[in-house]
Amino acid sequence: MLDINLIRSNPEYVKEALKKREYDVDFTEMLAWDARRKELLMENENLKAERNRMNKEIPMLKKQGKDVSEVLNTLKTMADRVKEMDEEQGALEEKINKFMLALPNLPADDVQAGGKENNQVVKIFGEKPVFDFEPKNHVDLCTGLGLIDYERGVKMGGNGYWLYTGIGAQLEWALLNYFITEHLGDGYTFMLPPHMLTYECGLTAGQFPKFEDDVYRMAEDTFRFMLPTAETALINLYRGEILNEADLPKRLFAYTPCYRREAGTYRASERGMIRGHQFNKVEMFGYTRPEDSDAMLEELIGKACRLVEKLGLHYRLSKLAAGDCSASMATTYDIELWIPSMNEYKECSSVSNARDYQARRGNIRFRRAETKKLEYVHTLNGSGLATSRLMPAIVEQYQCADGSVIIPEVLRPFLGGREKLEPTR
Repeated sequence: MLDINLIRSNPEYVKEALKKREYDVDFTEMLAWDARRKELLMENENLKAERNRMNKEIPMLKKQGKDVSEVLNTLKTMADRVKEMDEEQGALEEKINKFMLALPNLPADDVQAGGKENNQVVKIFGEKPVFDFEPKNHVDLCTGLGLIDYERGVKMGGNGYWLYTGIGAQLEWALLNYFITEHLGDGYTFMLPPHMLTYECGLTAGQFPKFEDDVYRMAEDTFRFMLPTAETALINLYRGEILNEADLPKRLFAYTPCYRREAGTYRASERGMIRGHQFNKVEMFGYTRPEDSDAMLEELIGKACRLVEKLGLHYRLSKLAAGDCSASMATTYDIELWIPSMNEYKECSSVSNARDYQARRGNIRFRRAETKKLEYVHTLNGSGLATSRLMPAIVEQYQCADGSVIIPEVLRPFLGGREKLEPTR
């Protein structure tokens, strides 16, 4: 959520900043609601103070034998007016809150305006693999190697699901173990959060109310949903709490499956594991002081890049333009893996800085040790990593002419030293 005081003091600045996202907003009506709410608040407080004063006079007037009926009638009129103002004020606050919740985050000053056409490639690791044979796509490779059973996955879960089998399940688990081992080695705290979350979690993350239809919702009276990413859980870890400055930064990571409706149609090229309704991901998350968040952003980007580099995969790092960043994020960098059969790059990690946007929505603050002042924390997140794009990249980039696939060295200790995947058919 944006700072309403910034909108009050400089609405044109906020409007121009949001235009970088190709998001147009008019604050005229909201500011009128806000001004009226302030008027009501002042009038209401003055009226309540006068009513309290008159209430205190009644016993004294009765003691003096005076008629208090006129005073009582006045008090009733005042009470009716207070009720009217309370109702109007409540309605205005609801409209203002709804308006504020719908606003996206302000892009960072160094983020390019526009959509994905203005994304900037800032780093390239390795080179695109060159084959002296006709390379296969990851669907045929995973099927021939006995890693994935796509048909039975669809039979069990429907379109957008797959089934890891045998060595494929072991390879998936090896990837997760590799990520976890790396993060533990860097001193991050491991979390295993609930997979089912409350509405407040989506609201704090900035995914609700706009993207309510993108999650799998439970058919209950209360709004509960399956998490689309561990970020949605980890941002709510300290919702409504005040942290000590000495405890910051907090460096966390979590493993969860991720559940997404992925509204819309798939492209024909996005078959197999490129886009699905359930996939595994290890997520990194940080809580920092405002002055430390840029440094943590660089830290998370570096960690995600090293995970891919140790796998020996060719990728590029892109800084997203404002319109391609998610609504909650001020800055986002994507790590994009090369998928040879698709002749394009696919994102396997997004690393983002939300600054104080999510913290305001979740009322997550810290107390300065020196001044005792309360301030909102900054929150950051990054995939570390998602596996559903890694498996296709590994089998396609490491494939051999005989249909076998070389296993990246960093994964071999988690696979009993195995060096190669051999075709089963």
